[in-house]
Amino acid sequence: MTANKDFRSGYVGIVGRPNVGKSTLLNALVGEKVSIVSAKPHTTRHRILGVLNSPSEQTVFVDTPGLRRASKGDRKRALHKLMARAINQAVEDADVVLMVVEAGRVTNEDRKLAELLKDRAEKAVLVLNKIDTIGSRSALLPILETASEELPLSAFVPVSARRSTNLQGLVNEIAGRLPLGPALFPQDMVTDRGTQFRIAEIVREKLLSAVHQEVPYGLTVEVEHLGRSEEDQCLIHAVIWVERANHKSIVIGKGGRVLKGVGQAARLELIEFLNDRVHLELWVKVREHWSDSERELKKLGFDLP
Repeated sequence: MTANKDFRSGYVGIVGRPNVGKSTLLNALVGEKVSIVSAKPHTTRHRILGVLNSPSEQTVFVDTPGLRRASKGDRKRALHKLMARAINQAVEDADVVLMVVEAGRVTNEDRKLAELLKDRAEKAVLVLNKIDTIGSRSALLPILETASEELPLSAFVPVSARRSTNLQGLVNEIAGRLPLGPALFPQDMVTDRGTQFRIAEIVREKLLSAVHQEVPYGLTVEVEHLGRSEEDQCLIHAVIWVERANHKSIVIGKGGRVLKGVGQAARLELIEFLNDRVHLELWVKVREHWSDSERELKKLGFDLP
């Protein structure tokens, strides 16, 4: 921990509707992939910390699930309630809140979120992401003006998380808002999540890109074993849990093609992540109604209050 009396540290909650680039932004800010990314809703389910260290600050970013209007069925599900609590807790605990929107596409959901944040507007920063999709600077200026009028938070910063455009400007905006205090985590720490969690998330990310729209919500991954093989490879046994028997056949695919493709894609990324040779074995099993039960969620490693 630092003894510098001018040192600043604090929590920065990242909130917004699905697919605005929250996880991509977190990964770009900390310089490492700590949160998986996909185009499907509910990709982020957990409260994931990403830590950015500098000589004068420690910024602890908190990635959150995408905020969207839940259907009647969703509101009853334990998993949905858990994700909603994660968002609320991140906002409540944050020293700074980043509300991420897609530049040029402000929706009613964005406006409602800004309304929810109005009591905390002095600590909330509007992040207009994906400015690389707008084109010229002249086209961007009216978009910035409109967004700042519609979503009146304390500041706004245009960025492209995918292209790493103006991330330092965002870091500078955040730094002045962090409270004075010592570092909250060790200086070499990048995330609070352990290796098994990150392995499971990498496998789930590959699944999300491979399966149909209706499957991802009822799908999770659990690493049951992490060790060494007789060939001195990193040996990983992981179970893909689905809620319905017909989802099992979708995840496996005809002749096992889907599961094989997922395993190959995950293994390639795991080799890079672990800097090791990897032997990955995947099984698909049915666990009915796991997302409806807090007891099952706890067994599967979800953080419960």
